[in-house]
Amino acid sequence: MAVTACQGLGFVVSLIGIAGIIAATCMDQWSTQDLYNNPVTAVFNYQGLWRSCVRESSGFTECRGYFTLLGLPAMLQAVRALMIVGIVLGAISLLVSIFALKCIRIGSMEDSAKAKMTLTSGIMFIISGLCGIAGVSVFANMLVTNFWMSAAGTYTGLGGMVQTVQTRYTFGSALFVGWVAGGLTLIGGVVMCIACRGLVPEESNYKAVSYHASGHNVAYRTGGFKASTGFGTNTKNKKIHDGGAHTEDERQSHPSKYDYV
Repeated sequence: MAVTACQGLGFVVSLIGIAGIIAATCMDQWSTQDLYNNPVTAVFNYQGLWRSCVRESSGFTECRGYFTLLGLPAMLQAVRALMIVGIVLGAISLLVSIFALKCIRIGSMEDSAKAKMTLTSGIMFIISGLCGIAGVSVFANMLVTNFWMSAAGTYTGLGGMVQTVQTRYTFGSALFVGWVAGGLTLIGGVVMCIACRGLVPEESNYKAVSYHASGHNVAYRTGGFKASTGFGTNTKNKKIHDGGAHTEDERQSHPSKYDYV
């Protein structure tokens, strides 16, 4: 029961995380215009991975897509690639984890196969979450760099009012959604990996001790131990003497009355 609950919890958390990564990728508010000390408030600009938008004070919003691929910054293309890879890996891991759920029976699938599928989906969830976090972090680092570079172009006008030469952008809501979604996907993958241990069947190894019966015609002496199996070529040298089995060498040695078979 605990394994099923742990597996279901990991699946649900990962599902929410993948949905958040998809939502963050499609959102337009990756970077929003910094309104601090901005004298122009009639127009508000914000940008996403796929298009940039302008919202006027009247409520009218106009968006324009990026109709070029080679003209985009390399960092933006890298962020796109990371988010897409995270979504693809997350979708595949969701499909695998559905068949790996213990509460779902497909034919005669054993628990060992489900354990391997659960571990695979958990690892893929972790990679997907890391891709989402890395993509959002790279874009945030690009925003910070451009913000301080544009801040260097400010000048002070009359009356001490600070005016900016160019529009500065700050963090948008999509970045925070991407960070939270990537973290949830990562946590869900870890929970799935933990649930995998409970699905592995326990192997009981019993250490057996084999006992072998001693051979026939084993001679015991008080001075030591000497055994003869009686199945070799030297059996022709044995003679029956005094009710015991002794070889010629033993007979020539100092016999004792304590010798027995």
